Amino acid sequence: MWDFSIGRALGMMGKTLPFIIFRMAVYFGIAVAYVLVTGVGAGLGWGLGGFGDEDFRLSATFWGGALGFGITAGVLYFLREYILYIVKAGHIAVLVELIDGRPIPNGRSQIEHASAVVKERFAETSVLFGIDQLVKGVLAAITGLVQGIASFMPIPGLQQFVGLIRAFLKIAVGLVDEVILGYAIRTASTNPWGSARTALVLYGQNYKVMLKNAAWLTIITYGLAFLVFLLMLAPAAALVWFIPGAWSAGGLVFAIIFAWAVKAALIEPFAIACMMDVYFKTIEGQEPDPEWDARLDTASKKFGKLKDKAASWVGQGGRSAPAGTTDPAV
Repeated sequence: MWDFSIGRALGMMGKTLPFIIFRMAVYFGIAVAYVLVTGVGAGLGWGLGGFGDEDFRLSATFWGGALGFGITAGVLYFLREYILYIVKAGHIAVLVELIDGRPIPNGRSQIEHASAVVKERFAETSVLFGIDQLVKGVLAAITGLVQGIASFMPIPGLQQFVGLIRAFLKIAVGLVDEVILGYAIRTASTNPWGSARTALVLYGQNYKVMLKNAAWLTIITYGLAFLVFLLMLAPAAALVWFIPGAWSAGGLVFAIIFAWAVKAALIEPFAIACMMDVYFKTIEGQEPDPEWDARLDTASKKFGKLKDKAASWVGQGGRSAPAGTTDPAV
């Protein structure tokens, strides 16, 4: 059915408890920020609405809450590079070491150790963020190639079915981009762009295994997130009563935010641990297939950008991966 071990992934979650707590602090802090700033905005709107009739007050309350929500979202948009660099990539770094059987420190030193590894591999937040954005584009192209391969199969109704599968897999590949970053950390490559290129080719040539497991994990991840959403509806609705004017949309919005926080802090790292475990086992002993390299080069302009970035990185004084690693594309 699937190729990952739920027990092994949960075990890794336990061993990286300091990072789990760190993720909870970050993502639940974000959720609380949404609630507080949205509530303040709604409160200000309710106060200003006192200068008009009841309809005006309701409208002012709604738009005040919406403005507070938008401001919070805008601030977090500018912090997304930092969150990827410190929180997500850091956790990936310690998960990679656990998968390879290497010891990791406990407590606060685990986070400091992971931050040092990420900084060594990616140098700056902009490098990691740039790689992540290009990787997402190439992964979408791989999904498109899968649909293209299916189009040559003379099976009635297959195209409609593949269209549904592709829409689903667009969600599923959201679990894969961090696995590609994990490859760069694991190979200890000094050229992160070249390492990401190699990892994508290896992913492409093993797409059947990877997409199957990504699909199962997507079902598990979003199924658990939906259960959390249902559980959060009641407390979120209770929070709305503390907002002046009882902002009507607040209950649903806050439940979604809290469900997202649980998903990002607890459910996603479990899924990433599963996917990395499958990926590293699947590619063990493999070399990048030149045919898949050519396919990706043709299908995705972003893959070409990765190759250009890799070449210029070496030209700027970067070095190839150390001996003993499997990063031949650097």
